[in-house]
Amino acid sequence: MTQINTLKKCRLCSEVSKANGEDPIGSAGTYDHFLLIELPEPWSEQAVYQHPQLGIAHKMAKALRQEAGINARVMAIAPDYGSSPNQTRVLHYQKPVSSFAVFQKQEFLIPKTGIVPLATALLTQSEDISQYDGDRQNTNHLRDLMLCTHGSYDVACGRFGYPLYRTLRNDYSTLPLRVWRCTHIGGHQFAPTLLDLPRGHYWGHLEPEILDVLVHHEGTVAELRSHYRGWAGLAWAEQIAEREIWIREGWDWLHYLKQGETLDISDPEADYPDWVEVRIHFRAPNGCRAGTYEARIEAGGQVETMWNSGDLTSIEAVKQYQVSRLNLSEQPESSLAASTVTAMVHPCHNSENTLIK
Repeated sequence: MTQINTLKKCRLCSEVSKANGEDPIGSAGTYDHFLLIELPEPWSEQAVYQHPQLGIAHKMAKALRQEAGINARVMAIAPDYGSSPNQTRVLHYQKPVSSFAVFQKQEFLIPKTGIVPLATALLTQSEDISQYDGDRQNTNHLRDLMLCTHGSYDVACGRFGYPLYRTLRNDYSTLPLRVWRCTHIGGHQFAPTLLDLPRGHYWGHLEPEILDVLVHHEGTVAELRSHYRGWAGLAWAEQIAEREIWIREGWDWLHYLKQGETLDISDPEADYPDWVEVRIHFRAPNGCRAGTYEARIEAGGQVETMWNSGDLTSIEAVKQYQVSRLNLSEQPESSLAASTVTAMVHPCHNSENTLIK
């Protein structure tokens, strides 16, 4: 079937994207903070921006980006897991200052009137955060899956997101993880979309049959290739390289401390440049292995996507990228110093994942 015939048949943006074989890699947001605040449904299209308290937090995040180059994402989650009608749950995930594998998590249960002061303290890293020590929740052992079901933002998220949410809630309820309904996380053309925290992995075009691999980290990483949007700890082109590295390295890659940098780009002003060169540094948590991958990312063809469901004017051709070169430079064992970072699991030859997978 040609792309034109596909577009005539499909009206939901994610159906168009999937039918045309759009690769989701490189579409994950790159953030320093995730701030997730309980907000009862139903959600309007502009629920976060128009809410009297979440709207203030969103404006604060926008100012941080403009004034300090700090990227923060403010989202709403539907109250769940024993939430109280008189209190609001706030989850905060922050990017560490150096190489890392997971975002640093904090969770609070506060009176509804305290949302703005707490959000301010978290996003600005104010010393005022200490006044909320009594509101902290001990949930660092839990993994949080944020599934976009924001159908009023784009109908594809409601149509495909909610059924997958029910599947995750029903089939994985005995595991140390929580599954949340959340507002727009970006990239609804890849619905159903999911943000896996505290690791910060974005997923898209998900199907029930791939969930065991995603949740349990069983099978091969390559099985997740067409669903992986990228890691929020890296810029878009670095995400493309990191997927190939993860497939090469296997599941142990999850626990390595990582940091990326973009070395060169064909046109820094272009939304879709022809090529990008990147570098990914990595280190096992106990220092038993470290090295650097260098990669060249090149455009290789294009497909048509639809940015918004039901809007034929939002159809656009987008470049698809591939890794044309990937080189590994490892540090010799004699130069590796023992690290003081405590590994969640065995860092170099792990075969058993515990707690946060």
